[in-house]
Amino acid sequence: MMTRRLLQLLIGLAMYGLSLAMFIRAGLGLDPWDVFHQGLAVKTGLSIGTVVVIVSFLVLLLWIPLRQWPGVGTLCNAVLVGVFADVGLALIPEFSHLGGQIGMLAGAILLNGIASACYIGARLGPGARDGLMTGLARRTGWSVRVSRTGIEVVVLGAGWLLGGSVGIGTVLYALAIGPLVQLLLPRFTVPELKNPKLPVAAADPAVAAP
Repeated sequence: MMTRRLLQLLIGLAMYGLSLAMFIRAGLGLDPWDVFHQGLAVKTGLSIGTVVVIVSFLVLLLWIPLRQWPGVGTLCNAVLVGVFADVGLALIPEFSHLGGQIGMLAGAILLNGIASACYIGARLGPGARDGLMTGLARRTGWSVRVSRTGIEVVVLGAGWLLGGSVGIGTVLYALAIGPLVQLLLPRFTVPELKNPKLPVAAADPAVAAP
């Protein structure tokens, strides 16, 4: 199971990075965090993949006061998404006509949903940004939805001011990604294995309870 989880994690993160490159090549707007990443890349001259990696580790510093602990998936996420975003940008051409842009955007949203379900379903730790959202919700008592919305409004606004791309793709991503991941996640979640050597009562606390 661990081999499958690691393989699924790595494939998911590679696809996630490639989906970011597809969003950029579509030229119709990015998701909130990537608007921020692109804006920083515009201002600093760094590649967007490099910016993604740097921001990931800076966000992980915010986990410290939230008492969040990273998993192996968290650290892989922090590095590999940015790496594969730059690989994708090197391989995927730009589109100058609307039909190609729309097709690229649709493919990016679908691939991003599959990628998210893969790396979340591997159960090896959340990404830095997801962990910030859940950690903030846990420490403040806010709902996850409120925490996520607040964080994404802030990074979207900052990214737009820095020159990041906001457009119809931003709106479509926001509307589609939640339902898409919810649909796909059960198909990619690696089930937990119970120890077959344990008695039933020991393996299942619910059975052992009086």
